[in-house]
Amino acid sequence: MPLYKSNSKLNVEFNLNGKNVSTETNNRTLLSDFIRHTVGETGTHVGCEHGICGACTVLLDGEPIRSCLMFASQLNGHNLVTVEGLSTDEDFIHLRKAFKKHHALQCGFCTPGFLITISAFLKTAPKEINENNIREILSGNICRCTGYVGIVNAVKEVIENKKNRLKDA
Repeated sequence: MPLYKSNSKLNVEFNLNGKNVSTETNNRTLLSDFIRHTVGETGTHVGCEHGICGACTVLLDGEPIRSCLMFASQLNGHNLVTVEGLSTDEDFIHLRKAFKKHHALQCGFCTPGFLITISAFLKTAPKEINENNIREILSGNICRCTGYVGIVNAVKEVIENKKNRLKDA
């Protein structure tokens, strides 16, 4: 007899985008599916389902993770932020504008994962950053449309503008 029932339900309590959530989930439901289908936050996209493409990236306790590699039942007591939860973050607002200005997206499928990854990076970015550093940070996210030049240029602009805002403050 197995130690668990494959269809058993578990209660999970966690914080999602600043709001406390308490709900049930199947013990084998992937976090990516749970976010989209149970919670209704559809900004998190599911791409490869193997943790390679980065489309499903979310922040768990402030760290970017692949939601397709985690079970929703592991959320208890954690803080989860999806792309929808970044909407009021100052860096994110500047990042969205820079993405538009530099044509850093085309189909948009990979964009939420990039935005989450970059937003996390901007919170801890070193003072001196170059294009190679940016490309390394973005290397875990795959885009099939843009060729990355626009994305890199958008990130460079946001970092430069952030330095100037901090210097002027």
